[in-house]
Amino acid sequence: MSAPILVENFFRHEYGRLVSTLTRNVGVQHIEHVEDAVQSALMTALERWTANGLPENPPAWLFRVAQNNLLERLRRNSLERRILERTGNEQEILAGKNWEGSEQDSVEANLLRLLFFCCHDSIQAESQVVFALKTLCGFDVREIALRLFTSQANVYKRYSRARDRLRELSPSPSNFDNTLHESKLPAVHKTLYLLFTEGFHSSQPSSAIRHELCHEAIRLGALLAEHPVGQTPETFALMALMHLHCARMNSRQHETGELLLLEEQDRGLWDKNGIRVGLEWLAKSAKGDRFGRYHAEAGIAAEHCMAPSFQKTRWEVVVECYAMLEQIDPSPIHKLNRAVAVAELQGPAAGLQILESIKPPSWLVGSHLWSAVLADLHRRCGNYEVASRYRDTACASAPTSAIRDLLNRRFQTPN
Repeated sequence: MSAPILVENFFRHEYGRLVSTLTRNVGVQHIEHVEDAVQSALMTALERWTANGLPENPPAWLFRVAQNNLLERLRRNSLERRILERTGNEQEILAGKNWEGSEQDSVEANLLRLLFFCCHDSIQAESQVVFALKTLCGFDVREIALRLFTSQANVYKRYSRARDRLRELSPSPSNFDNTLHESKLPAVHKTLYLLFTEGFHSSQPSSAIRHELCHEAIRLGALLAEHPVGQTPETFALMALMHLHCARMNSRQHETGELLLLEEQDRGLWDKNGIRVGLEWLAKSAKGDRFGRYHAEAGIAAEHCMAPSFQKTRWEVVVECYAMLEQIDPSPIHKLNRAVAVAELQGPAAGLQILESIKPPSWLVGSHLWSAVLADLHRRCGNYEVASRYRDTACASAPTSAIRDLLNRRFQTPN
């Protein structure tokens, strides 16, 4: 594996582990310095590994460089030097030994703690997911803005507010250790959901699908599901949803790299074991009387996975799941998706009727999603002039060339 590819993988896989371990030792109010130290280590790795080849133990190398970077940042700040003076031993405060000597369970526990700490009660709800995606997952502002349907300026403001609030907290380890509370699960679930979504529907121009993000979301979800606090029906339903989507991932791209619509996918490429695991999680989530948005979405994913063909999908069940999803978590996106399912069940005119009955928010009207669905439904109804206008808007607003190419191919398909 080449150095640049390895660094990119480590940025996703190791970033949160490094940030959480170092944060655990210096205090969450210094997380900005921790992030800078880790990012600097990754940039150094890219430069040196490209020139000199990979070290014997890349994760340990990254940890040492990040640790030294952080120490240097703390030494340069006279106020923060008090942290070092209180311990009397710099190495003790920075995880003591080295990455090889760190207990794996401890590293993973720190990662889970940081995930919950990003959802700290003192951080406004709208800032919690932004902070988690930026700090734990290494997302940039543009990626977060796209996933949350907001502006980059809003994302930066939310992140800054969360970071500034954490600076005010005491450096006591209890602030980091005593974070695992069920009340924070909704924000934790949403973070993992958005992490997986960015992998499954990538906003990066160079990668239509980012497998490493999907696998990282599932890995973090598994950590959550193993912890007593995370053993809830919602967690299990989220795990089901991610596994069921992941099982179809290998069929979502043509060998040329083009994204494929669901009806175009070769179902023989679907991972049967992955579907089995997803269904097992779904069955586990059904125990009890709690039913949330992830149950509904996992139910939809299960219907697609179990259908022998696109045409033989139980669209009436899919429509019912979307209707429940709208009740549980009202959103114009869910209504848009229900309209698509209704169009498959009852015809495109029925789908159009649903969309014409609502006034969508401005952020949705300006997206490729809204215009693409309307272009397709109008085309199938024979309203070609209207369809053409929506098609042009959808293609112009597509976030990546891969999505634009998919839309163009879709609109060229006969009724």
